[in-house]
Amino acid sequence: MDAFKQVETFVSVATKGSLSAAARAEGVTPAVIGRRLDALEQRLGVKLVTRTTRSISLTFEGAAFLEDCQRILNDLANAEASVSLGGVKASGHIRVSAPAGFGRLHVAPLLREFLEMNADVSCTLDLTDRVVDLVNESIDCAIRIGELPDSSLVSIRLAENRRVVVASPAYLARHGSPAAPPDLASHNCLSLGQQRGWLFCGEKGETIAVKVSGRLECNDGAVLHQCALAGDGLAWRSLWEVDADLRAGRLVTVLDEFAAPTMGIYAVFPQRKRLALRVRLFIDHLKNNYGRPDYWVSSPPAIAASPIAGRVI
Repeated sequence: MDAFKQVETFVSVATKGSLSAAARAEGVTPAVIGRRLDALEQRLGVKLVTRTTRSISLTFEGAAFLEDCQRILNDLANAEASVSLGGVKASGHIRVSAPAGFGRLHVAPLLREFLEMNADVSCTLDLTDRVVDLVNESIDCAIRIGELPDSSLVSIRLAENRRVVVASPAYLARHGSPAAPPDLASHNCLSLGQQRGWLFCGEKGETIAVKVSGRLECNDGAVLHQCALAGDGLAWRSLWEVDADLRAGRLVTVLDEFAAPTMGIYAVFPQRKRLALRVRLFIDHLKNNYGRPDYWVSSPPAIAASPIAGRVI
């Protein structure tokens, strides 16, 4: 049996999640797929997949082998594409992680466009405000907001992220507008969980963190967004989330003259000699769209959670 076909079958089963799905994709019976896996495991002398009647799972050795196999198959596909008359064509599976709120509004729609343009690419999109471990969780690319500390990850700056203090006109009519960051102490501030503080520009141009307090703390930015719209207090939100509300007059900004410098929106990925073609093209797709002058203005309003600024590793 062809050793390369065995490897292709193993990758197909691992990424599709079952023998039957891999068999349908190839137009063969699940028994054929099973025999190829058996032959591969016998040849390697190690168990790669644990199979039951309803599901499969990778062993520790299988997970490590999968990453190497995917890289090899991708390199081969890139090599073939570079010399083919049809030009460069992306293929294979990509695993992407993004913050929940930003991901729903500004990653998922562009991902759909990317998949429509690249019919041979499939994707798993993980939306979470948890900082994922790219290597151990086999993530090809993660979108992160905030300045990146030194790490082994490679990053590409996609866009700028500005945060603003917002409130509804009704709230400001009742309580007045803060004239300087210290005035926040007398306001009901809607805080994102155990946030270290709202960031502002100090007198000497340095970034300062102002600890705020209020009657509501929540780890879901969508709740704080809705509370601000309802007139419950001040909120420190990303401009990509509240821009449509600002343009419509549902929210207004305060303390703009004290706004901290913008932070970056990044694509980060593990350090490798060669980035998979499908990953590189996806990152380019995000960067090109985020760089359009009309993109952020034309994007729909976000009713979603926002990542905590600066919480990236």
